[in-house]
Amino acid sequence: MNLDDLELFKKIDTHNMLAQIDGLPNQLQSAWDLGMAQPLPDFKTIQNILICGMGDSAIAAELVSAAVSSGIRLPLVVHRGYGLPAFAKDKQTLVICCSHSGNTEEVLESFDAAVKNDCSLLVLSTGGRLSERALEKKLPVWKYEYAGMDTMGIAFPFGLLLALFSRLGLIPDPAADVAEAIAMMKRSQQHIVAEVIAARNPAKRYAGQLVGRWVTFVGTETLAPVARRWKTQINQLAKAGANFEIIPEATHNTLGATLNPNPTLNAHTMTLFMRAPGDHPRNRLRSDLMRQAFMLEALNTDVIDARGNSVIAHLWTLIIFGDYMAYYLAMAYGTDPAEEDAFLNFKRSLA
Repeated sequence: MNLDDLELFKKIDTHNMLAQIDGLPNQLQSAWDLGMAQPLPDFKTIQNILICGMGDSAIAAELVSAAVSSGIRLPLVVHRGYGLPAFAKDKQTLVICCSHSGNTEEVLESFDAAVKNDCSLLVLSTGGRLSERALEKKLPVWKYEYAGMDTMGIAFPFGLLLALFSRLGLIPDPAADVAEAIAMMKRSQQHIVAEVIAARNPAKRYAGQLVGRWVTFVGTETLAPVARRWKTQINQLAKAGANFEIIPEATHNTLGATLNPNPTLNAHTMTLFMRAPGDHPRNRLRSDLMRQAFMLEALNTDVIDARGNSVIAHLWTLIIFGDYMAYYLAMAYGTDPAEEDAFLNFKRSLA
């Protein structure tokens, strides 16, 4: 389809998902400000941190982990699933339960386990049963408001978690890096918003290359949560297939797949490598060599670079680019990005 037909966008995009993507920079600012204004619980005795979440809440936690990994002084683990790992017990473990809706069953079970194990606890949510249970037990809740789709509220748990760690003195003050990330996101938007025609819009051009192809996103260790985010956004917005790989691990095994190529299948794939200025030099070399190996086997590849100076800017300039790209792919397929029938049907089956 014509990715410059904004009137057709409005007909397909029934919940105006485009406006939610446009608002990501301001959302990050609001999340950071809200986190700096929340009542700060007394967590002086904690020795490790466990963040429980699923989907975009877990990705937000992983983005924070990537952003603070070189500066945080306590072990930080992101837990996807039911219950808790065995080490999570007593007040020395801070369990942070993140659920946008507050009704994520895995997180609810983790919350109950944390209460049973007498862990330090904090809830991040818009409400739901998670907030209700926490308030009933007089446990701290950092509540935020977001009326859009769950997947587009990712900046709130990120900003709240980052503010929490900063105010607890666990990381150096990231305020300047947050400001840079917001500024760089807005600068990037000058080239990738819907009003910019496809001939000058890299997010639209990449979306065009993904039509009819299974895409793999490859990122270095710090960019792993971005690669996962891009994969999930292609799934959720465009309703299309995608997966992700992480360097250096991918260079230890994924390269083997080039030895027995399938010309018919490979013609319908695309591998996008993402890079950031802060990549470890050896990981940058591994990424370049892996892409070269793919190209020699006639596999479709391309590379996308993060912008800015800080890790937070690198993460968020790629996040917003990927969200626009996934949205334009949904438009190319004529798919409403807010449609959730497959997920809702699955939840009904679980019930």
